[in-house]
Amino acid sequence: MSRQRYNTDLSDAEWQLVEPLIPPAKSGGRHREVDMREIVNGIFYVLRGGNAWRMIPHDLPPWQTVYGYFNRWRKAGLWPKMNDALRDAVRLRAGRDAEPTAAIIDSQSVKTTAVKGERGYDKAKKVNGRKRHILVDVMGLLLLVHVHKASIQERAGAKSLLQRVKAKGFARLALIWADGGY
Repeated sequence: MSRQRYNTDLSDAEWQLVEPLIPPAKSGGRHREVDMREIVNGIFYVLRGGNAWRMIPHDLPPWQTVYGYFNRWRKAGLWPKMNDALRDAVRLRAGRDAEPTAAIIDSQSVKTTAVKGERGYDKAKKVNGRKRHILVDVMGLLLLVHVHKASIQERAGAKSLLQRVKAKGFARLALIWADGGY
């Protein structure tokens, strides 16, 4: 890397974990000329900073290229697969089994703008928007997220999330902590 390092750039150790998860270049057509580590660095720069794609610094690949890969990988379901692989690696490095036996669930209602998608009113929190149910392991590592309209009650949202847990195959998950809202 011949540029100044950003706080969001991957370290060499992090890149060693992420690199095998990056899809190979498509066969046929033009050869891939872009450095995939710099693509990931550009994606993390935008996501961590919360800025617009067009605001990517000029020493990273062009924003159109970075966004193109981000969107392609999103549609292919790469981000959840990457999260799962990295979570498993962190758990193993901490001396735990890759698959958790206990988890914590909670929800948060957030206001939304006029963007497309489900919206509802959470009477308890007085929020018009969406609700996200998040399931983390005891280390705080993300297992699953389920987003729906805010008007759905905690129990119904948890039921939907737990159906996804079952489908995802967390067979060892035996204990889930939740607050009184559930």
